Amino acid sequence: MTREGDLEILFDERTIEQRILELAAQISRDYAGKELLLVCILKGAAIFITDLARRITIPAMLEFVQVSSYGRRTVSSRTVTVTKDIGSDIGGKHVLLVDGIIDTGTTMDFLLNRYRGRGPASLKVAVLLDKQSRRTVDVPIAYRGFEIQDQFVVGYGMDYGEKYRNLPYIAALNPLSM
Repeated sequence: MTREGDLEILFDERTIEQRILELAAQISRDYAGKELLLVCILKGAAIFITDLARRITIPAMLEFVQVSSYGRRTVSSRTVTVTKDIGSDIGGKHVLLVDGIIDTGTTMDFLLNRYRGRGPASLKVAVLLDKQSRRTVDVPIAYRGFEIQDQFVVGYGMDYGEKYRNLPYIAALNPLSM
């Protein structure tokens, strides 16, 4: 781990890229011959899904949902608000919800329950960062990038007050700088 100011780099570009290649290969194998719909959970998963989708070797469709449970806070409020829902029919499709980070599990559980009733052929979860130690709701994760400790992370799509999303690595933000 290296430091850049108030940031402690946890995963550098090369490490993230390698893990995404592995996840994409597994997803491509698992969904071969199936109609795959990747659903990006905005905004945190935007960079992750872009890199993941480009490395999946089977045809896939993309959709976007935007939810909020953080606002400008560093911990989840546990109240989920949908600000943009997917626009296509997911009935009969193999849906893979793609998120940047799962913390308490509240948001993902909400989305799984929301979409389960719409008749997908399957409904699974891919996440770049799993903060298992904060989990309050059991969420089945089919594809996991990395497990992390209970620390606030930024970069590679994750933010603090909408800043740091553009960083090409994932870093822990020093709590004293928040």
